[in-house]
Amino acid sequence: MSTQPGIHPTAIVADGAHIPASCTVGPYCTIGPNVVLGEACDLVSHVVLDGHLTLGANNRIFSFACIGIAPQDLKYAGEPTRVEIGDNNSIREYVTISRGTTGGGGVTRVGSDCLIMAYTHIGHDSQIGTGCILANSATLAGHVIVEDYATVGALCPVHQFCRIGKYSYIGGGTTITQDVLPYSLTSIERNNHAYGINKVGLERKGFTPEQLKELRAAYRTLTASRLNISDALAAIRETVTAGTAGEHVAYLADFIANSARGIIK
Repeated sequence: MSTQPGIHPTAIVADGAHIPASCTVGPYCTIGPNVVLGEACDLVSHVVLDGHLTLGANNRIFSFACIGIAPQDLKYAGEPTRVEIGDNNSIREYVTISRGTTGGGGVTRVGSDCLIMAYTHIGHDSQIGTGCILANSATLAGHVIVEDYATVGALCPVHQFCRIGKYSYIGGGTTITQDVLPYSLTSIERNNHAYGINKVGLERKGFTPEQLKELRAAYRTLTASRLNISDALAAIRETVTAGTAGEHVAYLADFIANSARGIIK
Protein backbone atom coordinates (compact mmCIF):
# COMPACT_ATOMS: atom_id res chain seq x y z
CA MET A 1 0.00 0.00 0.00
CA SER A 2 1.37 3.41 -0.97
CA THR A 3 1.03 6.59 1.08
CA GLN A 4 1.82 8.82 -1.89
CA PRO A 5 -0.81 11.52 -2.45
CA GLY A 6 -3.00 10.69 -5.44
CA ILE A 7 -2.73 6.94 -4.88
CA HIS A 8 -5.85 5.44 -3.34
CA PRO A 9 -5.16 3.42 -0.17
CA THR A 10 -6.68 0.29 -1.71
CA ALA A 11 -4.30 0.35 -4.69
CA ILE A 12 -1.44 -2.17 -4.66
CA VAL A 13 1.78 -0.67 -5.97
CA ALA A 14 4.87 -2.87 -6.06
CA ASP A 15 8.26 -1.63 -4.96
CA GLY A 16 10.16 -0.39 -7.99
CA ALA A 17 7.18 1.06 -9.85
CA HIS A 18 7.71 4.66 -10.95
CA ILE A 19 4.66 6.84 -10.39
CA PRO A 20 5.10 10.63 -10.55
CA ALA A 21 3.27 12.71 -7.95
CA SER A 22 1.14 14.22 -10.73
CA CYS A 23 -0.50 10.83 -11.43
CA THR A 24 -3.80 9.64 -9.97
CA VAL A 25 -4.21 5.96 -9.12
CA GLY A 26 -7.77 5.02 -8.25
CA PRO A 27 -9.24 2.32 -6.03
CA TYR A 28 -8.08 -1.30 -6.35
CA CYS A 29 -5.52 -0.71 -9.08
CA THR A 30 -2.56 -3.11 -9.25
CA ILE A 31 0.80 -1.89 -10.52
CA GLY A 32 3.80 -4.16 -11.01
CA PRO A 33 7.43 -3.45 -10.11
CA ASN A 34 8.62 -2.74 -13.67
CA VAL A 35 5.94 -0.21 -14.56
CA VAL A 36 6.95 3.37 -15.40
CA LEU A 37 4.24 6.04 -15.67
CA GLY A 38 4.68 9.44 -17.26
CA GLU A 39 3.37 12.66 -15.79
CA ALA A 40 -0.33 13.25 -15.14
CA CYS A 41 -1.58 9.75 -15.92
CA ASP A 42 -4.99 8.87 -14.48
CA LEU A 43 -5.95 5.30 -13.56
CA VAL A 44 -9.67 5.42 -12.82
CA SER A 45 -10.07 2.19 -10.80
CA HIS A 46 -9.37 -1.58 -10.91
CA VAL A 47 -6.63 -1.11 -13.54
CA VAL A 48 -3.91 -3.78 -13.86
CA LEU A 49 -0.49 -2.66 -15.12
CA ASP A 50 2.04 -5.48 -15.34
CA GLY A 51 5.34 -6.49 -16.87
CA HIS A 52 7.97 -4.16 -18.31
CA LEU A 53 5.57 -1.36 -19.18
CA THR A 54 6.30 2.28 -19.98
CA LEU A 55 3.59 4.90 -20.45
CA GLY A 56 4.06 8.50 -21.50
CA ALA A 57 2.25 11.52 -20.12
CA ASN A 58 -1.46 12.31 -19.82
CA ASN A 59 -2.81 8.83 -20.42
CA ARG A 60 -6.23 8.02 -18.94
CA ILE A 61 -6.96 4.34 -18.29
CA PHE A 62 -10.43 3.23 -17.31
CA SER A 63 -11.70 0.46 -15.07
CA PHE A 64 -10.65 -3.16 -15.55
CA ALA A 65 -8.15 -2.48 -18.33
CA CYS A 66 -5.16 -4.86 -18.24
CA ILE A 67 -1.97 -3.58 -19.85
CA GLY A 68 1.40 -5.27 -20.11
CA ILE A 69 0.01 -8.71 -19.34
CA ALA A 70 1.66 -11.89 -20.58
CA PRO A 71 1.02 -12.62 -24.27
CA GLN A 72 -1.50 -15.23 -25.34
CA ASP A 73 1.21 -17.26 -27.01
CA LEU A 74 2.03 -20.84 -26.03
CA LYS A 75 5.70 -20.24 -26.83
CA TYR A 76 6.01 -17.48 -24.24
CA ALA A 77 8.16 -18.59 -21.31
CA GLY A 78 8.26 -15.51 -19.13
CA GLU A 79 10.88 -13.52 -21.04
CA PRO A 80 11.15 -9.83 -20.01
CA THR A 81 9.40 -8.42 -23.07
CA ARG A 82 7.74 -5.02 -23.11
CA VAL A 83 4.83 -2.72 -23.79
CA GLU A 84 5.53 0.92 -24.71
CA ILE A 85 2.73 3.49 -24.85
CA GLY A 86 2.97 7.15 -25.85
CA ASP A 87 1.15 10.26 -24.61
CA ASN A 88 -2.45 11.47 -24.43
CA ASN A 89 -4.20 8.16 -24.97
CA SER A 90 -7.65 7.20 -23.71
CA ILE A 91 -7.80 3.49 -22.91
CA ARG A 92 -11.31 2.43 -22.01
CA GLU A 93 -12.89 -0.32 -19.92
CA TYR A 94 -11.71 -3.95 -20.22
CA VAL A 95 -9.03 -3.21 -22.82
CA THR A 96 -6.23 -5.80 -22.89
CA ILE A 97 -2.76 -5.07 -24.27
CA SER A 98 -0.27 -7.95 -24.24
CA ARG A 99 3.46 -7.52 -24.02
CA GLY A 100 5.68 -8.70 -26.85
CA THR A 101 7.40 -12.00 -27.52
CA THR A 102 11.05 -12.70 -28.25
CA GLY A 103 10.13 -14.09 -31.66
CA GLY A 104 8.18 -10.99 -32.61
CA GLY A 105 10.61 -8.28 -31.66
CA GLY A 106 9.84 -8.19 -27.95
CA VAL A 107 7.77 -4.99 -27.85
CA THR A 108 4.11 -4.14 -28.26
CA ARG A 109 3.75 -0.41 -29.02
CA VAL A 110 0.92 2.11 -28.94
CA GLY A 111 1.62 5.63 -30.14
CA SER A 112 0.09 8.88 -28.92
CA ASP A 113 -3.36 10.49 -29.14
CA CYS A 114 -5.20 7.20 -29.62
CA LEU A 115 -8.71 6.28 -28.51
CA ILE A 116 -8.89 2.61 -27.60
CA MET A 117 -12.50 1.78 -26.82
CA ALA A 118 -13.93 -0.81 -24.44
CA TYR A 119 -13.08 -4.51 -24.80
CA THR A 120 -10.43 -3.93 -27.46
CA HIS A 121 -7.60 -6.47 -27.52
CA ILE A 122 -4.14 -5.57 -28.81
CA GLY A 123 -2.14 -8.76 -29.20
CA HIS A 124 1.57 -9.31 -28.67
CA ASP A 125 4.10 -7.49 -30.85
CA SER A 126 1.44 -5.31 -32.45
CA GLN A 127 2.38 -1.76 -33.45
CA ILE A 128 -0.25 0.97 -33.20
CA GLY A 129 0.54 4.40 -34.62
CA THR A 130 -0.47 7.94 -33.72
CA GLY A 131 -4.07 9.18 -33.69
CA CYS A 132 -5.64 5.76 -34.19
CA ILE A 133 -9.15 4.79 -33.12
CA LEU A 134 -9.90 1.19 -32.18
CA ALA A 135 -13.64 0.91 -31.60
CA ASN A 136 -15.40 -1.37 -29.13
CA SER A 137 -14.26 -5.00 -29.26
CA ALA A 138 -11.75 -4.53 -32.05
CA THR A 139 -9.60 -7.65 -31.76
CA LEU A 140 -6.03 -7.51 -33.02
CA ALA A 141 -4.08 -10.75 -33.14
CA GLY A 142 -0.32 -10.71 -32.67
CA HIS A 143 2.03 -8.82 -34.98
CA VAL A 144 -0.65 -6.48 -36.38
CA ILE A 145 0.44 -3.04 -37.62
CA VAL A 146 -2.07 -0.18 -37.47
CA GLU A 147 -0.61 2.90 -39.10
CA ASP A 148 -1.21 6.52 -38.15
CA TYR A 149 -4.78 7.86 -38.08
CA ALA A 150 -6.39 4.56 -39.04
CA THR A 151 -9.77 3.57 -37.60
CA VAL A 152 -10.69 -0.05 -36.84
CA GLY A 153 -14.45 -0.41 -36.40
CA ALA A 154 -16.32 -2.20 -33.65
CA LEU A 155 -16.28 -6.00 -33.54
CA CYS A 156 -13.50 -6.26 -36.16
CA PRO A 157 -11.15 -9.25 -35.86
CA VAL A 158 -7.77 -8.65 -37.49
CA HIS A 159 -5.62 -11.64 -38.50
CA GLN A 160 -2.02 -11.81 -37.31
CA PHE A 161 0.63 -10.09 -39.43
CA CYS A 162 -1.92 -7.86 -41.18
CA ARG A 163 -1.08 -4.24 -41.87
CA ILE A 164 -3.71 -1.52 -41.74
CA GLY A 165 -2.67 1.48 -43.80
CA LYS A 166 -2.66 5.02 -42.55
CA TYR A 167 -5.85 7.11 -42.73
CA SER A 168 -7.92 4.01 -43.55
CA TYR A 169 -11.35 3.31 -42.10
CA ILE A 170 -12.67 -0.21 -41.48
CA GLY A 171 -16.42 -0.55 -41.01
CA GLY A 172 -17.79 -2.39 -37.99
CA GLY A 173 -17.92 -6.18 -38.07
CA THR A 174 -15.43 -6.56 -40.91
CA THR A 175 -13.05 -9.53 -40.72
CA ILE A 176 -9.55 -8.54 -41.83
CA THR A 177 -7.34 -11.30 -43.20
CA GLN A 178 -5.22 -9.24 -45.64
CA ASP A 179 -3.63 -5.81 -45.63
CA VAL A 180 -5.99 -2.81 -45.62
CA LEU A 181 -5.07 -0.14 -48.15
CA PRO A 182 -4.11 3.28 -46.81
CA TYR A 183 -6.69 6.06 -47.28
CA SER A 184 -9.40 3.48 -48.00
CA LEU A 185 -12.89 2.63 -46.83
CA THR A 186 -13.22 -1.13 -46.28
CA SER A 187 -16.42 -2.78 -45.11
CA ILE A 188 -18.20 -6.11 -44.76
CA GLU A 189 -21.21 -4.41 -46.36
CA ARG A 190 -19.20 -4.38 -49.58
CA ASN A 191 -18.13 -8.04 -49.28
CA ASN A 192 -14.92 -7.11 -47.46
CA HIS A 193 -13.77 -4.89 -50.30
CA ALA A 194 -12.10 -1.52 -50.38
CA TYR A 195 -14.67 0.60 -52.14
CA GLY A 196 -13.14 4.07 -52.28
CA ILE A 197 -11.13 6.61 -50.36
CA ASN A 198 -11.90 7.75 -46.83
CA LYS A 199 -12.96 11.16 -48.15
CA VAL A 200 -14.53 12.56 -44.98
CA GLY A 201 -11.66 11.42 -42.77
CA LEU A 202 -9.06 12.78 -45.17
CA GLU A 203 -10.80 16.15 -45.43
CA ARG A 204 -10.86 16.37 -41.63
CA LYS A 205 -7.11 15.77 -41.61
CA GLY A 206 -6.47 18.62 -44.02
CA PHE A 207 -6.03 16.82 -47.34
CA THR A 208 -6.45 19.23 -50.24
CA PRO A 209 -8.96 18.76 -53.09
CA GLU A 210 -6.03 18.07 -55.43
CA GLN A 211 -4.66 15.34 -53.15
CA LEU A 212 -8.11 13.75 -52.90
CA LYS A 213 -8.41 13.85 -56.68
CA GLU A 214 -5.05 12.12 -57.10
CA LEU A 215 -5.95 9.39 -54.60
CA ARG A 216 -9.37 8.87 -56.15
CA ALA A 217 -7.79 8.41 -59.58
CA ALA A 218 -5.28 5.90 -58.18
CA TYR A 219 -8.07 3.93 -56.50
CA ARG A 220 -10.07 3.83 -59.73
CA THR A 221 -7.04 2.36 -61.45
CA LEU A 222 -6.64 -0.21 -58.71
CA THR A 223 -10.22 -1.24 -58.02
CA ALA A 224 -12.36 -0.27 -61.00
CA SER A 225 -10.15 -1.02 -64.00
CA ARG A 226 -9.68 -4.42 -65.63
CA LEU A 227 -5.99 -4.40 -64.73
CA ASN A 228 -4.49 -6.99 -62.41
CA ILE A 229 -2.68 -5.70 -59.35
CA SER A 230 0.79 -5.73 -60.97
CA ASP A 231 -0.38 -3.77 -64.01
CA ALA A 232 -2.44 -1.39 -61.89
CA LEU A 233 0.58 -0.76 -59.66
CA ALA A 234 2.72 0.02 -62.69
CA ALA A 235 0.10 2.46 -63.98
CA ILE A 236 -0.11 4.19 -60.59
CA ARG A 237 3.67 4.52 -60.42
CA GLU A 238 3.67 6.11 -63.87
CA THR A 239 1.47 8.93 -62.57
CA VAL A 240 3.99 9.59 -59.79
CA THR A 241 6.91 9.53 -62.20
CA ALA A 242 5.07 11.88 -64.56
CA GLY A 243 4.44 14.33 -61.73
CA THR A 244 0.64 14.12 -61.94
CA ALA A 245 0.43 12.48 -58.49
CA GLY A 246 2.22 13.26 -55.26
CA GLU A 247 3.57 11.70 -52.10
CA HIS A 248 0.33 10.07 -50.94
CA VAL A 249 -0.11 8.17 -54.19
CA ALA A 250 3.57 7.18 -54.04
CA TYR A 251 3.02 5.86 -50.52
CA LEU A 252 -0.03 3.91 -51.69
CA ALA A 253 2.05 2.31 -54.45
CA ASP A 254 4.83 1.38 -52.02
CA PHE A 255 2.27 -0.09 -49.59
CA ILE A 256 0.87 -2.36 -52.32
CA ALA A 257 4.31 -3.42 -53.52
CA ASN A 258 5.47 -4.29 -50.00
CA SER A 259 2.37 -6.16 -48.90
CA ALA A 260 3.26 -9.58 -47.54
CA ARG A 261 -0.29 -10.93 -47.11
CA GLY A 262 -1.85 -9.33 -50.17
CA ILE A 263 -4.28 -6.44 -50.14
CA ILE A 264 -8.03 -6.15 -49.74
CA LYS A 265 -8.84 -4.75 -53.17
